[in-house]
Amino acid sequence: MKRETGKQTEWDHLLSAARAASRRAHAPYSNLKVGAALEGESGAVYAGCNVENSSFGLTVCAERVALGCAVSQGERTFRRLLIFTAGGGPLSPCGACRQVLAEFCRRLPILSVGRGGISRTFDLADLLPQAFGWPAGEPSGEQEV
Repeated sequence: MKRETGKQTEWDHLLSAARAASRRAHAPYSNLKVGAALEGESGAVYAGCNVENSSFGLTVCAERVALGCAVSQGERTFRRLLIFTAGGGPLSPCGACRQVLAEFCRRLPILSVGRGGISRTFDLADLLPQAFGWPAGEPSGEQEV
């Protein structure tokens, strides 16, 4: 793990968007407020926050909220994802988020920033090497040869 420095990076605009989104999270049960910022191929940034529900299985993660915002605006290909958690982390996306993201992009650089600016980097393909795809047996996002 590494600490963020004061150096300007290509991720800074995503960090700002994810941090702002995390402040709007609805997390009365876990008190873990998460923000995500997904950069589309167009350069547009789509932010989302986690939305918890008393029926825990209905909780929606910040990553899927950001992806839903992007898709609703017509974006289908993505450059990178930043996840921000002030109260913990850095966290990797949960299994459901990994699968949903893989529907659109098998390879996706992910930077997760947690408490104190500690960060970790991931690639979606490494986190979910055998993503489910339809038709059954085909990897998501790839055509059978």
